Amino acid sequence: MERGLLWLPLLIAFFGLAWAGWNDYQKVEAYRQWAMQFDRAKYDIYAVLGQKGSELTWGKPTRQGPVELETFSLNNVQAIRLLGDRQPLDWNSELNGSFKQVALEFILPTPQASIQVPFTELSLAAEWGKFLQQEWQRYQSQKAV
Repeated sequence: MERGLLWLPLLIAFFGLAWAGWNDYQKVEAYRQWAMQFDRAKYDIYAVLGQKGSELTWGKPTRQGPVELETFSLNNVQAIRLLGDRQPLDWNSELNGSFKQVALEFILPTPQASIQVPFTELSLAAEWGKFLQQEWQRYQSQKAV
């Protein structure tokens, strides 16, 4: 009887881990289906992000698919910043730091002010940010012509 009681917490932990794994698998599968419509997409536990042309769509991943989706155009963005713990970072010099919160901030004209897309890893946010800055600059130069 005592041995059974000793194994019970381990059994509960096993089922908890199995459920957590199944939950994450469902989120990734829902993301995979959603991401097919984009030229480039990213998934992490905080947010999903998809780019199709100059349009960016982001939201929160769930098992049923991304929710709270917001779409905006790079044509409307005034600046793109990399944030670490809500402070702007230099794109090249501060990429080896450890931050609790990492995000890309897209500064828009006033009513919305800005959109912050969270990331789990600073290096991934910097990679996406550099790519999107190049795209943004390309769209800005096309607008000027």
